[in-house]
Amino acid sequence: MMTKCPDSCQISFAATDQQLKTEQTLAAQAKALSHPARLRILHILHTLDAMDSCLNSDLVSELGLAQSTVSEHLRILKQANFIKAEPNPPKVCYRINREALNTFNAKFSDFLS
Repeated sequence: MMTKCPDSCQISFAATDQQLKTEQTLAAQAKALSHPARLRILHILHTLDAMDSCLNSDLVSELGLAQSTVSEHLRILKQANFIKAEPNPPKVCYRINREALNTFNAKFSDFLS
């Protein structure tokens, strides 16, 4: 049951420019996390990070997806700053960006508090 705000209650839901920017950033980052394959990639990178390693092998066989699809998932995670790509010729070494994930978690928690 929802309680009605008394007539004298004045709640403003107007957002500041900073609040709108925060909401847009959080939404874009949440969207980057909204696919099971991207969550799987982050889980793999998290596991490798614990071993002080990075991913420079082929994710296609691990995920069972086409190379172009895997590349797109990596691009989205990189654009959201959740992963870092380091050149490691002839391949690229992907690492989780723990700082960015922690920042997202903190901002999301602050947003709801």
